[in-house]
Amino acid sequence: MNPDNIDIVLVHTTHSGNIGGVARAMKNMGLRRLTLVAPLEYPAPEATWRAASAVDVLENARVVATLEEAIAGCQFVVGTSARERRIPWPVQDARRCAERIATHSRSERVAILFGREDRGLLNEELERCNLHCHIPTHDDYPSLNLAMAVQLVAYECRMVQLGEQTNLSEDAEWDAPFSSTEDMARFFAHLEETLIDIEFLDPQAPRQLMRRLKRLFNRVRLDEMELNILRGILSETQKAAAKAAESAD
Repeated sequence: MNPDNIDIVLVHTTHSGNIGGVARAMKNMGLRRLTLVAPLEYPAPEATWRAASAVDVLENARVVATLEEAIAGCQFVVGTSARERRIPWPVQDARRCAERIATHSRSERVAILFGREDRGLLNEELERCNLHCHIPTHDDYPSLNLAMAVQLVAYECRMVQLGEQTNLSEDAEWDAPFSSTEDMARFFAHLEETLIDIEFLDPQAPRQLMRRLKRLFNRVRLDEMELNILRGILSETQKAAAKAAESAD
């Protein structure tokens, strides 16, 4: 595992004290890269005193306006989620997620997303993720404080770093870099545009088509060469559709 390639990303944090608690939890486990997406109040004194001896993590934190900025350049994105979704997504517990995070962080930028204190990550934000992380709390009281959730995931990453066996995958020696999140976002926009052009997707009644396609491609993970091939196919498909439309006229 390479901690320098792992970003902890807090999305729209409401309570500044939680930011300090997260910084402390991160430093306890050897993680130092913190990104804050549009926090309600930051910098704030409560964040500083809650951080204790991890003020350096706060001082070096990035503050950005959007999730897109936060995960720009990342190739593997994990979203924490406590809720069941209408469309299931690849999901693992924190221990298994840590093994995947450790593997990918050796050569890729990894982001771990934590959502709002009251409702977590939105569906649209979770769709940007390759994997969902679920912490199996007890049914009697499933709610976790934000800093506690970060601590649990960071702890599992630390245990992997200390030598627990990891499940290495074929990704470890892949022959091309994996696509970044912004490249995938452009691909999904191009895919949707093409599907509309060939009248496979009705924008007035999209149903769950794009959500399911995003799940498919995020689960498979495309490298840069594969993405370029697919973008080329989409471009040629659009050209053929345009010619067909001209001939019909």
